[in-house]
Amino acid sequence: MAVDIIGRSASEIAASLRERIERGHLQAGDALPPVRALATELGVNRNTVVAAYRLLAQAGLVVARGRGGTRVAGHAPVAQEGYAAGTVLRDVGTGNPDPALIPDPAAALARSGRPVLYGEPVVDPGLEAWAREWMAEGLPSGAPRITVTSGASDAIERLLAQALQREDAVALEDPCFLSALHTVRQGGYRAVPVAVDAEGMTVDGLRAALADGVRAVICTPRAHNPTGASLTAERAAQLRAVLADHPYVLVIEDDHFSLLSRAPLHSVIGETQQRWARIRSVSKFLGPDMCLAVVASDVETAERLALRLTPGTTWVSHILQRLTLALVTDPEVRAGIDRAAAHYARRNDAFAAALTARGLPLVVGDGLNLWVPLPAPAAQVREDLMRRGWLVRDGDHFFLSPEAAGDYLRLTVHQLDDAEAASLADDLASAVTALRPSARGGRIEG
Repeated sequence: MAVDIIGRSASEIAASLRERIERGHLQAGDALPPVRALATELGVNRNTVVAAYRLLAQAGLVVARGRGGTRVAGHAPVAQEGYAAGTVLRDVGTGNPDPALIPDPAAALARSGRPVLYGEPVVDPGLEAWAREWMAEGLPSGAPRITVTSGASDAIERLLAQALQREDAVALEDPCFLSALHTVRQGGYRAVPVAVDAEGMTVDGLRAALADGVRAVICTPRAHNPTGASLTAERAAQLRAVLADHPYVLVIEDDHFSLLSRAPLHSVIGETQQRWARIRSVSKFLGPDMCLAVVASDVETAERLALRLTPGTTWVSHILQRLTLALVTDPEVRAGIDRAAAHYARRNDAFAAALTARGLPLVVGDGLNLWVPLPAPAAQVREDLMRRGWLVRDGDHFFLSPEAAGDYLRLTVHQLDDAEAASLADDLASAVTALRPSARGGRIEG
């Protein structure tokens, strides 16, 4: 074998290959040995090698190419939210809030207060008092500990780092929020997919992930990105029951849409859960550039997290903390957030109705985006829409498991006016029609 690979179990074989990839003995594009050949070489069952390759694929280190075999992945980063650079197309795949609905911070900034010096508490006392009440809904009894981080992704990264080691397994929703997937892969953890349906994270999926040995679970209780699914009360109770048998697994609840959500919060964090954290970022309603999230957690998790947020080096600016507090306690700002929530819901509902009227039925979830199922290949629909002047994001970026991927678009349409929305709906319907199977059973290529 050109590159020595050792191991008897799937995890040992995967670890051996990971080491050779990281040391540069295997380069991007290099083919891994055929499954049958490697199984014979190591004296193991073929399924053991298949499982090892699956672990590497979940970690983003290799890609399966069918008859082309399994090859070492390139170093292209995980797709990120935001506007695409250098395009003249109308971008409706951004995931951004409407800048016109982000409150102006100027007046509140002028009241940001005195300077804060080294050694002072890392969390502003006023924000902490307000956040403790804001975050407490549905959490285990007793006042939660409050920590402030530089956004939700920063919170997830720090929470995983204080609890896990490299190559530990983390359960992620599939399809998955891009930032969470990026954070897990960059941290060297193993992503274990948990399917999502109309009621959120599935019970069977979570049970299987726990059986696979995950040490952390990241769950979106409402406005799941990209699907818009929110946990029902029944589903949340079922998930809590499963997690009750695993009290020391770290449960991270990312309630990113919080003040904008039109769905009630049903938590997966049960009374007996020992390691847990709920994250609420302000980016969707106060703007991504605020870079601030509040974390409520159990005492031990909070104390470990605090060690990674030392005064003067890795704390979150008290100016941002005070600005956040001033905005979220301002009645006019809160009224504006309510108007923004209504706007996002109204525009998404209207676009869904437009697509449904054109033969593309769409059930609207919660959140900024729409998750549009397609009766035609999403990549080809995306290409057709580019020729019509639209830049959209297809669903492949969001799936951890290639076998679970379907044909979807994730659209951000709330900034389109009525005429623009109608035009996009027309173009999308036309693109799908052109790619549907023909009357003789073939596929018309766009």
